[in-house]
Amino acid sequence: SYHIKMDSGSNILFITGGYDHCLKFWYPHDGVCYRTIPHPDSQVNRLQITPDRRYVVSAAYQQIRMYDVTSSDHSPVYVFEGMSKNVTSVGFYQNGNFMYSGGEDSMARIWDLRGHSQQCQRLFQVNAPVNCMCLHPNQATLIVGDQSGTVHVWDLSTDYNEQLIPEPEVAIHSVHIDTDGAYLSAVNSKGVCYVWSLSSGSGVTSSTPITLTPRTKNIAHKRYALKCMFSPDSSLLATTSADGTCKIWSTADFSLRNTLKRSADKWVWDCAFSCDSQYIFTASSDHVARLWHVDQPLPIREYQGHTKALTALAYSDRQ
Repeated sequence: SYHIKMDSGSNILFITGGYDHCLKFWYPHDGVCYRTIPHPDSQVNRLQITPDRRYVVSAAYQQIRMYDVTSSDHSPVYVFEGMSKNVTSVGFYQNGNFMYSGGEDSMARIWDLRGHSQQCQRLFQVNAPVNCMCLHPNQATLIVGDQSGTVHVWDLSTDYNEQLIPEPEVAIHSVHIDTDGAYLSAVNSKGVCYVWSLSSGSGVTSSTPITLTPRTKNIAHKRYALKCMFSPDSSLLATTSADGTCKIWSTADFSLRNTLKRSADKWVWDCAFSCDSQYIFTASSDHVARLWHVDQPLPIREYQGHTKALTALAYSDRQ
């Protein structure tokens, strides 16, 4: 069974959001929702917890909203604006000083979170709506996936931009780099998962550009693939899809290790691993979030309370 050490408010954050215009905070071990925050005028496209675990941000229509995870106040502590359409991705540098975001306005942005102004510091324009982004562990390279099927590799230190186009006009829906910086994965609207091996000079300050070598191409799903994510220990890759499944792949040889499936014909929009890489949470359009063991076929727990499709979740259990 799934046990979490509960202490000082548990130190565990599990937050979900979607099309019913609210964020829900859950106790993962028993499925109880202990807090609901209204999220008016927009669905929740993406959720991310800050590195210091004090805030959660939601990517929304024309906005990014930042909420205090411990406050009883339901209103955001800060709202980032200036985007003309949906914000589809958001994330943070490890030091918490900068945030990156991308959206349907075909722009990737870097925000300076130091001080009170919270300004957009850098812009990176592409030729199609941005669907997904991730930051290399070296904190110096941003990966941007767009609707036209292009994966942009944006070197932040040199502003150099390399482009990979696995299949033209097949939208990239998710990109992720494992914590070791060894692999980049991307999934597209045909259900194909691409993995590249990454190599670069050692060290965070290395000026050697990252080189990408195709590692594997896999028809992971028969329908839209929506999310790809490596486990914290880099041993697993999860992919989710409109086919109602979350699939777990072994990064040793990228063979299929398990298929997690509960309800037919519902889209699995998002997923997140526990820090020990043994468990995974999923968010589905059947309004339910689920907790699974990566090697078992059925969920351990279901989190019920949303009234519309769940499109985003965020989880953090680092002490």
